[in-house]
Amino acid sequence: MPKGKTRRYRAGGLVARGARTPVVVAAALLAAASPASTLASDQRPASGGLSPRLAKLAKPSVRSAPRAEQARKLSLASTGPGSLLRDGNRVLVEVRFDQGAAASVDELRSAGAKIVNVSPRYQVVTVAAKPSELPQLSDVPRVAGAIEVLTPVAAATCPSGEIVSEGDQQLRAAEARLALPEPDGSGVEVGILSDSFDQDEFAPANEEEDVKTADLPGTANECGHTTPVDLLDDSEAKGEDEGRAMGQIVHDLAPGASLSFASAFTGLIAFAENIEDLRDAGANVIVDDVSYPNEPFFQEGPVSVAVSDVVGSGVSYFSSAANNNLFDAEGNEIGSWETEAYRDSGGCPPAVKALSGFEGTHCLDFNPGTQTDKTLGIKVKPGVTLSVDLQWAEPWGGVETDLDAFLLDDEGRLVSTVATDNIEGSQRPVEFLQWENKSGSQRTVQLVVNRFTGNAPQVKVAFLQNGFGVTGIEYPRSTETDVVGPTIFGHNGAADAISVAAVPFDESSQIESYSSRGPVTRYFGPVLGSEAAEPLTEPEILAKPDIAATDCGVNTFFGTPVFDETGLDWRFCGTSASAPHAAAVAALMTEAKAATPAEIRSAIFAGAVPVGELGPCAAGAGMIDAVEAVQALLASEAGVAPDCSPPAPEVGPDEARASGDWGAEAPPPPPVAPGGNTPAPQPPLPPEEQGDREAPSTSIKKRPAKAIRTGRASAQAVFVFGSDEQGVTFQCRVDRGRFRPCPTRLVRRFAVGPHVLRVKARDAAGNTDPTPAVYRFQVKRIASG
Repeated sequence: MPKGKTRRYRAGGLVARGARTPVVVAAALLAAASPASTLASDQRPASGGLSPRLAKLAKPSVRSAPRAEQARKLSLASTGPGSLLRDGNRVLVEVRFDQGAAASVDELRSAGAKIVNVSPRYQVVTVAAKPSELPQLSDVPRVAGAIEVLTPVAAATCPSGEIVSEGDQQLRAAEARLALPEPDGSGVEVGILSDSFDQDEFAPANEEEDVKTADLPGTANECGHTTPVDLLDDSEAKGEDEGRAMGQIVHDLAPGASLSFASAFTGLIAFAENIEDLRDAGANVIVDDVSYPNEPFFQEGPVSVAVSDVVGSGVSYFSSAANNNLFDAEGNEIGSWETEAYRDSGGCPPAVKALSGFEGTHCLDFNPGTQTDKTLGIKVKPGVTLSVDLQWAEPWGGVETDLDAFLLDDEGRLVSTVATDNIEGSQRPVEFLQWENKSGSQRTVQLVVNRFTGNAPQVKVAFLQNGFGVTGIEYPRSTETDVVGPTIFGHNGAADAISVAAVPFDESSQIESYSSRGPVTRYFGPVLGSEAAEPLTEPEILAKPDIAATDCGVNTFFGTPVFDETGLDWRFCGTSASAPHAAAVAALMTEAKAATPAEIRSAIFAGAVPVGELGPCAAGAGMIDAVEAVQALLASEAGVAPDCSPPAPEVGPDEARASGDWGAEAPPPPPVAPGGNTPAPQPPLPPEEQGDREAPSTSIKKRPAKAIRTGRASAQAVFVFGSDEQGVTFQCRVDRGRFRPCPTRLVRRFAVGPHVLRVKARDAAGNTDPTPAVYRFQVKRIASG
């Protein structure tokens, strides 16, 4: 697709098949592109029986050069049709005899050649020889000549099949393969976990067809990658074969690597066991693209424990960061909302309070300020299913708090409920609630969280929307007590997993908007059994994601169909696609040097390329660069891990709320006129009963200059505040601090550098100015004397 063309892909998507790229007759292209003198000289036999190309390739200066440089010096393509046909670090050569070809086999072996084929009819022995051993072929008696074998034009385009993800070029994996002695991941096994591999009977292409076109390894692979995929568990009969699409990506970048697969759609515990089964079957690298909603937010769960187990035994593990980031219209990242402690409002909306057996009197207060709000408004697009994952900071097996979740419509009517017995039943601190907006327009629903029993600590709500469908939440910005945004959780953010964000295949300077953001915070030890883990001495903040890689690349059958002037492509989008790209690069690295998972991770960090300006909570250390990662590994160069911290407070507690209430807590009963069913008009309340609901406005009557010059490390500034109401008090916020009470006349010193002062008035009725007055200034230090 041309750069700059509008892309409308979804993470995941419909199952479909890609159009085949036409194969160009390479010989004709080479003849047209090569100088006539070069072609003529290449047709003359060289001294000693070697063709001019083989004689040149045998020279130390050429055979020691990278593959791409070798190809340039030989006037050949580096890969694909017309390039040297290779067998690992050997090249294929046709050795011609005047007679006695079959009788010369042993002598050819003694010269170091590996016999590929013997033809008495044509008196030709095809061998695979190392470039350094080529001169020895001409010393074999009766050799009349030796010529290189060029890669043919075939139904399969080698080394990686007809359809190759653009990530092969974007991540520089193709260059890395040319630079390695064994360039394609040979000797490395990559284990894959997803839904299914070859179960979707409606998929336009199946495994057998992918093998025939060399888009997967197997016995019919015409590129020589004949080891079939080892299917340990392909039991998910309803799967869409996303695992096979992941396998194609790995094969594109590391075509020599062997592949194995096990389903992750067998339950949380079985998924964890399949990770270990892949390790036991020989996988050196493992990758998954799965997220279970009930994986714990605040500790390492069973899948994370399995990840740590296999990494501890020498296996590098990659996981998708998931696709749960969301934006509102103002650009706020709203994929999650959490508060550091359960704020008990002391009541509940009428619809919850009226439920029998729920004891609906301790609902969560979502407003971090002085007001109370028992609901969190959520805007949901038409036709979308809202998925709310509610968890709280207690360990598995040690749950002492039971929370329930409810959804109300914008008029306060109950539309969805989840009420697990978290103490006597699941012993897991999680409630998962869904609701489908079946209307034809956007709807606002209100989340209610009630504490049935216990003393709930920190609470977090994540919206698992696959990057789509929620356009706003009532409290969209972080405060001193509440954090909004981070959505990586479970094993996708495990300490020992390499969590992979997504970069568009055609734009290396941005992160996909749906790619989940970090960090991850742990409060307890891992889930090692049925007993509760102990609290950590200090909370552990994990900088996630770790790295970014390509998504929306082409494959043969899976993803979103895209039509353009070249035909039909099928693009596999989301971090589900970026994770196998990263795993394939790790396979090349593992082949280049036997290394620990920690060394692989560090080298990936060292070679990473910055992505845009979003920072490590979106991009990790940056986009993976296969060439730089391999070189860093070979040089034992250590990289710097990403530094992602929780979002800093953006507003004060009384600024957090969006303007207006996002819904009523209960549908008001219409008054009935005497003697009839017609609603009677309601007279307004008298002023003395309405109360003061008008917030004061704030002004800064006196302020310093925009630039305060001083010869010291700080300077004094004086502010005087005012309001349109009498008897108000003021709250001030300096730079990124909290709003605190301050006098009408504020005098204080400010350090050298830029500063921002925000001030808001509050009247006797408790109404606070929602739009603080703001003043920006700078203290500049001047040279003394």
